[in-house]
Amino acid sequence: MGKVYLVGGGPGDPELLTLKAYKLLQTADVILYDALVNADILNLSKPDCLKIYVGKREGRHALPQEEINHLLYKFASVYDKIVRLKGGDPFVFGRGGEELAFLTERGVEVEVVPGISSALAAPASAFIPITHREVASSFVVITGHSNRQINWADFARVDTIVVLMGVRNRQKIAQELIGAGRDPSEPVAFIERATTPEQREVFTTLRELSQNPPDVNTPAVMVIGNVVKLGKLPLSQLLNLSAKPEIAYI
Repeated sequence: MGKVYLVGGGPGDPELLTLKAYKLLQTADVILYDALVNADILNLSKPDCLKIYVGKREGRHALPQEEINHLLYKFASVYDKIVRLKGGDPFVFGRGGEELAFLTERGVEVEVVPGISSALAAPASAFIPITHREVASSFVVITGHSNRQINWADFARVDTIVVLMGVRNRQKIAQELIGAGRDPSEPVAFIERATTPEQREVFTTLRELSQNPPDVNTPAVMVIGNVVKLGKLPLSQLLNLSAKPEIAYI
């Protein structure tokens, strides 16, 4: 029986792969990859590697999750090294936990290789710190997928809200948050195709988003909170928002 590696492919830029993920991609016998995996990352595989697309986009699933689970088990009975390659991190809305449970219940050895989630990388690539002293001391990552029931009131007081898969429902999300007591003037950023040459940022407010949402292309990460202002400020103003930096003299 072979071994399955649940590998995070990071936010898009191949240089943001972990070293472990890079080595596994070069030696894998089979790679089952998702829709958000950069083609340049797949090109790191060896010439005889079997590469199978099993991606899911809203309304368009190459395979149901149950079939993906069974494929992983089938390949583990034939090949030595199987990589299940996911965009971002396997355990951040990647259904990695389901695959882990399915395989381990059937005696397949599994290893998880974390990846950089777009929930962190996208704001950073737009110079938006999701926490910042005296501006934001908490953040939450939420799915904006239409088939999930979210009680937005539970998150109304969190300083920074990062929404993945929320572009299609962006107007409804803004309306829900305002209805839950969020400040309508609060800034919102969308970072499209973060960390790639095609990256694009769209800035708005909750009020504008709830009434006349701007055009946003997928995939994009949605960031809500006053930290969004920091992504648009010059460094001199950014430093003035927090206490004087502590300097250690050695």
